[in-house]
Amino acid sequence: MPISLRLMSMLKSPEDIETMREGGRIHARILGELSRLAKPGVPTLILEEEALRLIREFGCRPAFLNYKPKGARRPFPAALCVSVNDEIVHGIPNEAERILKDGDIASLDLGVVYKGLITDAAVTVPVGAVDDESKELIDTARRALLAGIEAAKAGSTIGDIGFAISEVVSKTSFSLAEDLAGHGVGYAVHEEPWVPNVGKKGEGEKLVSGMVLALEPMVNVGRPGIKTSGDGYTIKTKDGSRSAHFEHTVAITEGGNIILTSDD
Repeated sequence: MPISLRLMSMLKSPEDIETMREGGRIHARILGELSRLAKPGVPTLILEEEALRLIREFGCRPAFLNYKPKGARRPFPAALCVSVNDEIVHGIPNEAERILKDGDIASLDLGVVYKGLITDAAVTVPVGAVDDESKELIDTARRALLAGIEAAKAGSTIGDIGFAISEVVSKTSFSLAEDLAGHGVGYAVHEEPWVPNVGKKGEGEKLVSGMVLALEPMVNVGRPGIKTSGDGYTIKTKDGSRSAHFEHTVAITEGGNIILTSDD
């Protein structure tokens, strides 16, 4: 399938990718600090305030704060998404009364602008002591992301990524959240192509050098159904089961893929 003119305009130069790698290392460091801070008794507002402090300390800008996705009623009101337990993605952390409890799991999703280019990454962390099912859920989501990254190579397809991610989850009792997917990133928070977490080998857009993708499997304990909360942003599992979310920004190059949001 030939690459579209719109997608060609979003391909990143080697210089862009190197800049995003620099920003991605900062991004990983910030997420690591926030992960260590996510403990029982900590208000989610503290995580938001610390995210903003660290982003500014490193000379970056928050990508999510005041970002208005297509169709949204209002801009997103925070720099960090904190999604707890049955919240899959886009949880809003700026309320002091939202306090993490022992046994919770929390997805921390952050977008960072460094020298004008955006990286996007997320981790799900256990808060205190969590049950075995939650541990397995987190591990499954992490392994699904790694499988998707392994499949994201020049000459492969978008369908190869979705197939690899879904293969990991299909071997468990868990499910992938429906209608949620990864995306291109770099010049904007959300760019083409759309990267579903399910797919068939060899189908979909061909991956070419210069693509930069945010891969992000979201795995539910229960059924795949989702719903949006009254705040217009927080997406939850329809059946109230827990969900875990991991994300990396990955560059496709002729020499192989590069995980831009790692601290290696």
